[in-house]
Amino acid sequence: MSLPKTPEEILHLFEQGQLTPAEAFSMFRRLDSLPPTQTVPRRPAETRPRPPVEDVKDKHKRVAQVLEELDSLIGLDEIKTLVREVRAFVEIQQRRKAEMLAAEPVVLHAIFKGNPGTGKTTVARIFGRIFRELEVLSKGHLIEAERADLVGEYIGHTAQKTRELVKRALGGILFIDEAYSLARGGEKDFGKEAIDSLVKAMEDHKNEWILILAGYRDEMDYFLQCNPGLRSRFPIQVDFPDYNLDELQRIAELMVKERQYRLSPAARSRLKDILHKALDSGDPHFGNARLVRNIVERAIRKQAVRLIDCKTITRTDLMLLHETDIEEVPFDW
Repeated sequence: MSLPKTPEEILHLFEQGQLTPAEAFSMFRRLDSLPPTQTVPRRPAETRPRPPVEDVKDKHKRVAQVLEELDSLIGLDEIKTLVREVRAFVEIQQRRKAEMLAAEPVVLHAIFKGNPGTGKTTVARIFGRIFRELEVLSKGHLIEAERADLVGEYIGHTAQKTRELVKRALGGILFIDEAYSLARGGEKDFGKEAIDSLVKAMEDHKNEWILILAGYRDEMDYFLQCNPGLRSRFPIQVDFPDYNLDELQRIAELMVKERQYRLSPAARSRLKDILHKALDSGDPHFGNARLVRNIVERAIRKQAVRLIDCKTITRTDLMLLHETDIEEVPFDW
């Protein structure tokens, strides 16, 4: 192969896989050793190869659509700001790298702390879609797991199960809920083996996947204190607050509307009373949006039972949820 005449040509061959890192480095050194008269001036920045304008526009449009979906979620204001910060950081580091400037490593493993039903899984899915569009992840899919999916029954089984789970998550996100349960059994518990296997996979498959550990706030804080080496591996740590009464009411209205139902005034008042009582209970298993979904789905079933024997059913009857359809449900139902 003849010696390329510019650093850009060497870089292009390297990116195409026609040069190994050692060969590229050697060619850069040979170019530097040539007399000034033998060198060819670099092409100005504006003439360097750029992605087609339409491709860039399409990518920005797709990212904007995902952000619009994020904005449509009720509450989560701090999380929405964080997602935009991470998106901006990733894009700027990519641009710096393209201009051969020093770039910060893009490490996006995260800790999500909060009660059930606060949007952790939903935000994880949005992370996957955004990072796929930004070409940080090749697929952007989400694999959900818990302790039973990682911890085996005998020595060596846990490492095998964890490796298989990581393999499925490559190109996307592995989301482990109640991750603190991996550290509950003491030194002889196989949960520690799962943690060690995850840490090894983070090194072996760097930049190929994202690991998100999620769970209750206090338990996750304790989990990280017990494993001080883990905290530094997760640069993104997010608190998901509980929803307030107004937010829960709006979530309920949205869920009902999406299913093409609507609440009567009395049903709306009944729902508000139930949610207010749930918030005041202080129960750690209060399900936030999950509880709202259970109440709405239960109401739809009750409405069906109420209507099934009616001789005449109008379109309004099929859509309207009455006060008697709204019932309390257990938090962990």
